[in-house]
Amino acid sequence: MGMVTGVWILAAVLAITAGWTDWRSRRIPNWLTVSGLILGLAVRAVAFGWAGAKDALLGAGLGLLLLLPFVMMRALGAGDWKLAGAFGAFLGPGPLITVLFGTILVNGLMAAVMVVRKGRVRETLRNLALMVAAVFTLRMPGPDLTLDNPDLIKVPFGVAFAIAVILFIGGKVWQLY
Repeated sequence: MGMVTGVWILAAVLAITAGWTDWRSRRIPNWLTVSGLILGLAVRAVAFGWAGAKDALLGAGLGLLLLLPFVMMRALGAGDWKLAGAFGAFLGPGPLITVLFGTILVNGLMAAVMVVRKGRVRETLRNLALMVAAVFTLRMPGPDLTLDNPDLIKVPFGVAFAIAVILFIGGKVWQLY
């Protein structure tokens, strides 16, 4: 139980640091994601042996693989993508899937609040329809629908990721005690 809690504490520290950094600068730096990935791999290997190292590698690979299409479409930043790999290393593949679903829910809620607050509901629905059409026709969305467009509302994915990780870890700790 002590080793698992230690891994979760380190993952929570990474989540808080990444969330804070993304909130303040809208960037998640390489020094944080790369060191998080290496630390996640190392900690799981030390705590759980070869099985932990395997789970860390699978989790990191899964996180990177699942979010890569969004990075390639310029719908998600590379820092967010690398952060998914780091969290995958800490959590392993199964918990990472749970955290990613939580992240999507938190991110969607944050986006809805921002869109309503800025009065851009109609524009956002139109953009969503164009993005869905691009996916189904297997083409890239136009440049006006990517992170490169300064006029779009951008939600800090790292903040949503951090909230989901903290909620997941909090739920796991709650179950233990």
